[in-house]
Amino acid sequence: MNNPIASAIKQISDEKGIPQEQIVEALEAALAAAYRKDFGEKNQNVKVEFDIKTGESRVFDIKTVVEDVAEEERAEGEDEQKEVVNSDVPSVEPTEEGDEEKKKFNPKTEIMISEAIQTSPDSVIGDVIKTELTVPSEYGRMAAQTAKQVIIQKIREAERALIYQGFKDKEGSIIIGTVQRREEMRVLVDLGRVTAILPNAEQIPRERYASGDRIKVYVVSVELTMRGPEIIVSRSHPNMVKMVFESEIPEIASGAIEIKGISREAGQRSKVAVLAHVDSIDPIGSCIGQRGSRIQTIIAELGGEKIDVIQYDEDPEGYLSNALSPAKVSKIDLHEAEHKAVVTVKEDQLSLAIGKQGQNVRLASQLTGWEIEVRGDGVSAAKPSSDAGPQSADDEGWVDPDAEKKQES
Repeated sequence: MNNPIASAIKQISDEKGIPQEQIVEALEAALAAAYRKDFGEKNQNVKVEFDIKTGESRVFDIKTVVEDVAEEERAEGEDEQKEVVNSDVPSVEPTEEGDEEKKKFNPKTEIMISEAIQTSPDSVIGDVIKTELTVPSEYGRMAAQTAKQVIIQKIREAERALIYQGFKDKEGSIIIGTVQRREEMRVLVDLGRVTAILPNAEQIPRERYASGDRIKVYVVSVELTMRGPEIIVSRSHPNMVKMVFESEIPEIASGAIEIKGISREAGQRSKVAVLAHVDSIDPIGSCIGQRGSRIQTIIAELGGEKIDVIQYDEDPEGYLSNALSPAKVSKIDLHEAEHKAVVTVKEDQLSLAIGKQGQNVRLASQLTGWEIEVRGDGVSAAKPSSDAGPQSADDEGWVDPDAEKKQES
């Protein structure tokens, strides 16, 4: 590591966090490009091997031994090489319908067996022949510029791939970022080495994001694009609630308590179903904490969003009854074929069961997976829809099914 090139490679590796092997590969690709620029021939498949210890490089023309081909096929391959300069991809041509595509001879990457045995008598089809080329004492100005561009591009690609892999492993987890700025409807969040996108659909309604604010976000997806890693984060994802519970409640993190389901209307209310795997643990009490200390921390983390923690039950009736809390359920009729539940409550519990604009019954339905219709004692409330939500007894859209009989009497 005493030569200047090796020292430069080590410095770049330390600064960018890129393995030295990848930087050496970038340097080899750059030297090969520079050689082709000034000294290469049309049908040479130039590869460079660089020795980081000595700082010296060796140049080779590498070809794979193939069967002999007819002269006209060889000529066709050479003609195609004029159109596709420096291409390493062998060309193919379609044959008769139903047949496999026929591979053409590529003079740049291949050598026929009859020619190969003239220089290497032991050659067989499939062998790779490396012919060493003369290393120039120096490269021209244009070749050096080409090498520089290749090195910059290769290092940039390696850096992007490294960042991508680092954040791909964090997909489905919570990370802390700093609000950078707002662009139209989306918010850009600085994660250190890369900027993530918080789309409008993933934001909590009425939550404001000021530049410089530190926020927790859930990593929804990480994709590698032409411009580098694209990271989509969320504040409204249901798993955001799950991750916050896991970070704040040790019993959930240890597995003593399991979160069986979450339904969420971000910024307003969430329902979380929990189940204890240890008899001595009260799952709801553990989540609430002493005097509500744990749940208040979670609520603050989610921007004041209300949280209902309910007991999970294997029995559908018990689960549905718990999911509709804080309302008290009088009776539940299950229609298995339609996966629908008709829930009866007392009149004074009807508005509570349905909730404001149908929120409570809608979240209960999402949590349990059952379609829920809430009725009062002897009175049927309108069935909730996913768009407008169910109507409470005080809503204008609610209709008393016995109103016509009352008018007649």
